[in-house]
Amino acid sequence: MTALAPHVDEPICLRRPALRPWCLRAHIARPILFKVLERAPVRVTMPDGTTLGGSRDADAPTLRILHPTALFERMAHHPKIGFGEGYMAGDWDAAPGTDLADALLPFAQRLTSLVPPGLARMRAVVNRRIPRATRNTIFGSRKNIEAHYDLSNDLFEGFLDDTLSYSSALFDRTRPLAEQSLEEAQQSKIEAVLDTADVAAGTQVLEIGTGWGSLAIAAARRGATVTSITLSHEQAALARERIAAADVDEPGLAERIEVRLQDYREVTGRFDAIVSVEMIEAVGEEYWPTYFRAIEELLAPGGVAAIQSILMSHDRYQATRNSYGWIQKHIFPGGLIPSQEAIQEATAEHTSLRVSAIHRFGRDYAETLRRWRRTFLQEWPTIAAAGFDETFRRKWEFYLAYCEAGFAADYIDVAQIRLERQESL
Repeated sequence: MTALAPHVDEPICLRRPALRPWCLRAHIARPILFKVLERAPVRVTMPDGTTLGGSRDADAPTLRILHPTALFERMAHHPKIGFGEGYMAGDWDAAPGTDLADALLPFAQRLTSLVPPGLARMRAVVNRRIPRATRNTIFGSRKNIEAHYDLSNDLFEGFLDDTLSYSSALFDRTRPLAEQSLEEAQQSKIEAVLDTADVAAGTQVLEIGTGWGSLAIAAARRGATVTSITLSHEQAALARERIAAADVDEPGLAERIEVRLQDYREVTGRFDAIVSVEMIEAVGEEYWPTYFRAIEELLAPGGVAAIQSILMSHDRYQATRNSYGWIQKHIFPGGLIPSQEAIQEATAEHTSLRVSAIHRFGRDYAETLRRWRRTFLQEWPTIAAAGFDETFRRKWEFYLAYCEAGFAADYIDVAQIRLERQESL
């Protein structure tokens, strides 16, 4: 598969240099950016040797601004998108000896206080409206999922472990992390989700979001019958291949698993357990009531749902829910991370489902992302052979490091959440 080159915005002042001296936004952005940099203990170097940032310590995490004019123009016109696109374009990078996630961590730890309060009140001026084209209608959801998960199975096989689990692993915090493989921690996560949903022999399971089949295989090994749905053609094809391969060693396993190309809104029937791992983030706030009503209607009496969800604090969710950022443009179109309160409000208002248990393990996601990024960079020559260019490499390097910093700073979290009907609690 040949990958399309990622689109990097080029503000008109970059396309037409004669306009640069007259760009009011760029003139305003430069001092604001300098103020933001001074609030984080990071060292920033400019091409002329000038040092900026909140630290002058040579051992501090160091960023290099390589093309200041281009970076300031991007951030002036699209502050929430320009920083990431600046990295994609090579306008800035982490200095030799500085890990990219380590350099981003101080900013993630101070994300709510980096911008001075007076300027923070200007959020409405810089926020971009979420494009209507990314709405998660049945058609829109298919397009949004395909934009990420149908990039290439070769890409994901290049940096994921052998379970092909593209969600947070669950590490044993009583043991040194260095002694635990990512595959072992992913298997632990899968078993924990199945335990949360009470999956056992004879259980009828619906999996919303197939991934590449590992959870469905694990459930079938418990003796459950699994219906697994996805909107990704690439995922469905490879999941079926992996299920068939597992059946060679465990005859009869494949008979207990059906993988469908189907939207959760199109499923009928009743299931004892419904599991959904990091899929709610792709549902979109507009459709959360529909998503939870579908789960409620599809659960058999006494049934249990277990979802694994990335979470953010409720105040940050409220502040960012209507704004368009780099992740939404370049990684997950139509995506939105909920808060625990938002999930509880949606279920309470629209269903009889209630949260009966929750297990948070956000720092495990930071470790998962660290290992993904390390492998992605190590395996880049092989991944690039599938048709991905250098801009794509920088995009995914930034994405993985940016998210790692967010989890390491506790700015975002992840949890396994058990949902039951209120009358059964």
